[in-house]
Amino acid sequence: MARRATIVGSGPNGLAAAVALARAGLHVRVLEASETVGGGIRTAELTLPGFHHDVGSAAHPAALTSAFFRSFGLRERIAWNVPDAAYAHPLDGGRAAIAWRDLDRTAEELGRDARAWRALIRPLARHLDGVLDLTGNQLLRMPRHPLTAARFVARVLQTGLGLPTLATEEAQALLAGVYAHANTALPSIPAAGSGLFLAAHAHVGDGWAYPRGGAQAIADVLADDLRAHGGEIETGVRVDSLRALDWGDPEGGDLLLLDASPRLLLTHPDLPARYARAIGRYRYGAAAAKVDFALDGPVPWTNPDVARTPTVHIGGARAEVEASENAVAAGRVSDRPYVLAVQPSVLDDSRAPAGGAVLWAYIHVPAGSTFDPTETVTRQVERFAPGFRDRILASRAMTAAQRPAFNPADVGGDILGGAFTLAQTVRRPVVSRAPWRTPVRGVYLASASTPPGPGVTGMPGWFAARQALLDHTGIPIELDDLFG
Repeated sequence: MARRATIVGSGPNGLAAAVALARAGLHVRVLEASETVGGGIRTAELTLPGFHHDVGSAAHPAALTSAFFRSFGLRERIAWNVPDAAYAHPLDGGRAAIAWRDLDRTAEELGRDARAWRALIRPLARHLDGVLDLTGNQLLRMPRHPLTAARFVARVLQTGLGLPTLATEEAQALLAGVYAHANTALPSIPAAGSGLFLAAHAHVGDGWAYPRGGAQAIADVLADDLRAHGGEIETGVRVDSLRALDWGDPEGGDLLLLDASPRLLLTHPDLPARYARAIGRYRYGAAAAKVDFALDGPVPWTNPDVARTPTVHIGGARAEVEASENAVAAGRVSDRPYVLAVQPSVLDDSRAPAGGAVLWAYIHVPAGSTFDPTETVTRQVERFAPGFRDRILASRAMTAAQRPAFNPADVGGDILGGAFTLAQTVRRPVVSRAPWRTPVRGVYLASASTPPGPGVTGMPGWFAARQALLDHTGIPIELDDLFG
């Protein structure tokens, strides 16, 4: 097969698309703006020598359940750290709510909310394949598991509308922490959909496992597979316009896939005006401001269970988490913000020199903000881990305004590829049964701005590659055809 494919961006979706196309017989070239491959799944010594920090994503709850990564064999190709607990939510007074992989243990520790937690989460965890079928594709389709889809939607509506579900402060906080991942006003239906998806993953299989050595391991194994099938990667190549990009002959079947903001399409001279207006209406949301810490030892959490849990949601009770997220939605930064933190050293001694540890953390801020989160995050961690400040050897912050230089797809510092609104669960970035296809011949969108959206799943890239192959060969290709 003589056709060529050019991929702009080497994040998980760009690399997934590249692997799929290379295995289908195309000659694939990936262009990456940074000097290292991986986009949002990179690991680097950001603070001190020997301290390995995830530059972008650090926790990947859906990576091992992704249809693409399951076919690819990601679980077997790299080493994973599998925690007993997916995430923790510390509360004042030394208390904490823990989402153990064992759902019954989680429920029992929630006391009088035990039955309610089981009723909310168990049907989704037991039928996760049905949840993945609904949420892991574009929504303009008939789900294969309608009963599970109905259960999921009912729970999303109930909790997303703020209807009473859980009574205890611990259970409410446990749910609020995962809902806040969506970086949108709370309560809301989109945040509930995202949060229940994550909460169900907490109690299934390997839970919220993460790669030993850092997220870079995912990028590297994808890049190795691409090269093994004749593909090539060019780093240090920033594509700001499609006008001058030589990507081959679209009439001859050559392809261009963009693991980038859809706004890059606006630089294409042949983009129809109607589609350009649709892309112009696509909204980006609030941003993330991140800080990495090199520590001389583990975070000294007051609650010992938090000390053994890699992912920690810091923000106090549900009302405080919601107030923090609603402040960001209104254009402000809370004095006591919700902090999403990951302490990979809990299970991974390769991330820091002997005795040391790393902590990855971010808060939500308005788009384009220059706010440095270092001191604010330090105070919030110190609130639940007195003595944390004294453990800090070095830190490095990345403001929302700085994020696009690190990853051009993070418009305004939005790390989710677009605002998490109800309209944009369907319009991502346009309303279409094939949203990865653009009106320009041979050009496709393959980023988190397309279904199924954000997360380290590779699925937007796979769907884009499958659509491109179908359009240009007329032959439907499935994952089994590529990986056997």
